[in-house]
Amino acid sequence: MKVPGRSSANANRCSGADRGGCAINETHTALLQALHDEHAPALWRYALRLTGDDQLAQDVVQESLLRLWNSPEILEQGEPASRAWLFTVARNVVIDERRSARSRREVRSPCVPEESRTDPIDSALDAWVITDVLTQLTPDHRTVIVRAYYMGQSVAELAVELEVPEGTVRSRLFYGLRALRLALQERGLTRR
Repeated sequence: MKVPGRSSANANRCSGADRGGCAINETHTALLQALHDEHAPALWRYALRLTGDDQLAQDVVQESLLRLWNSPEILEQGEPASRAWLFTVARNVVIDERRSARSRREVRSPCVPEESRTDPIDSALDAWVITDVLTQLTPDHRTVIVRAYYMGQSVAELAVELEVPEGTVRSRLFYGLRALRLALQERGLTRR
């Protein structure tokens, strides 16, 4: 592509600093487009996994592709090398962002906040309410709930001990928990 004021040799090879005034050659443009179409979704997922932020992941992908645009020599190394380079650049962009964000957004406090403490009275009241609600269940439902949730027994262990099929144990757990939830709702302790 011929750019006014430049020779054809310079039109095909421009430094990243003066990219605004010249164009990358058509082969590089096509290869860059193909790399974007093929690798941008995977690169975005990778960046999202690193950052946990959708918008920041999009910014990382854009910055990685911009750096690839500014380094056309990477395109000449082939697609596998370009892909590896893109993922490395994305990782480095995330690291740079984290380092700069930490220095800009970190709030220092003169004293460390105290750890939250649980109130023993709340725990005692919770235990009392659950015990009271469990007494309202049928003995079969109460047995499987207590053994499964408080004693940590599996469905298979309960089936062997109670001499009933595993499906019956699951059914008793399901209906027992449902009855437990309804009893707690009647007392106004859970949402409907």
